[in-house]
Amino acid sequence: MRVVIAEDNALLREGLVLLLTSAGHEVVAVAASGPEVLPALLAHRPDVAVLDVRMPPGFRDEGLRAALAARAEIPGLPVLVLSQYVEETYATELLGDGASGVGYLLKDRVGRVDEFLDALDRVHSGGTALDPEVVAELLARRKDDPIDSLTPREREVLQLMAEGRDNLTIAGQLVITERAVSKHIGNVFLKLGLPPSDSGHRRVLAVLAYLNKRFGA
Repeated sequence: MRVVIAEDNALLREGLVLLLTSAGHEVVAVAASGPEVLPALLAHRPDVAVLDVRMPPGFRDEGLRAALAARAEIPGLPVLVLSQYVEETYATELLGDGASGVGYLLKDRVGRVDEFLDALDRVHSGGTALDPEVVAELLARRKDDPIDSLTPREREVLQLMAEGRDNLTIAGQLVITERAVSKHIGNVFLKLGLPPSDSGHRRVLAVLAYLNKRFGA
């Protein structure tokens, strides 16, 4: 796939280029500051963009703003955002833009090469890839939230769903059957008041929409 990388840290930027090219992908452009990002994305229209949240000159949310602007110009542009920390506001803004083809990972996840490349593939295919720590933050609810009614196992299933995992992967990670996973998912939808769906992607979008709504409340 064709990738644009936006990262101000030269060492990480070159590491990403090496990692992606070694995996058979083509890095068509790199950006080292916020103002460079949108022009690079519009000029190259990559298959996926890998963007840092905080970039020069302000080191605030330049990368995220460029990602949102690019998705407005190129609807459905897959974007994988990297961040040093779990920044809840940024995660919410990204999800609020529409969860299709988006990812939000902590930078230390890049060092776990297989996980990073898997996340990149999921985002490229229109799926979601949320860092487990980001999902944990979104699941940290106040009292009387419907999530509080979930059993520990249902919460585990919900977290893996929100990360973009399919039923087979969830079953493998929790060492249960796919039938059991389906049952737990049905209970989660029922308790959260979400419409059921046979589509894995629509299912994740429904969960993320719920979490985003509750998180932004």
